[in-house]
Amino acid sequence: MRHEPQASSTVTRRQAVGIAGAAGAGLLLSKISGPQRLLESIGISETAQAAATACVLTPSKTEGPYFVDEKLNRSDIRGDPADGTTQAGLPLSLTIVVVRADGDCAPVAGAAVDVWHANAAGTYSDVAGERTAGHAYLRGVQVTEAAGRATFTTIYPGWYSGRAVHIHFKVRLFDGAKTTYEFTSQLFFDPATTNAVDATSAYSARG
Repeated sequence: MRHEPQASSTVTRRQAVGIAGAAGAGLLLSKISGPQRLLESIGISETAQAAATACVLTPSKTEGPYFVDEKLNRSDIRGDPADGTTQAGLPLSLTIVVVRADGDCAPVAGAAVDVWHANAAGTYSDVAGERTAGHAYLRGVQVTEAAGRATFTTIYPGWYSGRAVHIHFKVRLFDGAKTTYEFTSQLFFDPATTNAVDATSAYSARG
């Protein structure tokens, strides 16, 4: 699926994102397909490369009510700048790869990638009017490098009522202070993986 933003001086209309995520234990949670050079750069197996014929692009999804433009430029998002605490949970290494949606799936360098999600208890930080206001755990932004990658160290997200377990992300390009491109979506997880994670100590009390 291709997401087609409005044209700007910075990007063409045919541009979108591909996603790859891996858990700390090395479990591949999501794959993208694309040219061999891009797949190799993010560690996709030779078997997956052989099956790839074109980019598989992530569709856009709603931002939800919990996005806060914290501008926290950091790759390890487990800590809370407000009090120095670190969120408990299964370590998760997340790599997001931003590519063009044209034929060669060329990586996009210089894109700002924001990530935010709930903690093991299913709670978001910095929610207005809630006890988490003023805290900023499990939030951060990274700028993609030459291969289009932004990498985060976080934890596996917890569940909350009414939603499948997920991670939010937003990709933006800027011309100075002006946003010239914005794409928002969510990552989801295999239910079997979530069930296994929910049996571990930081999550098990919630069932």
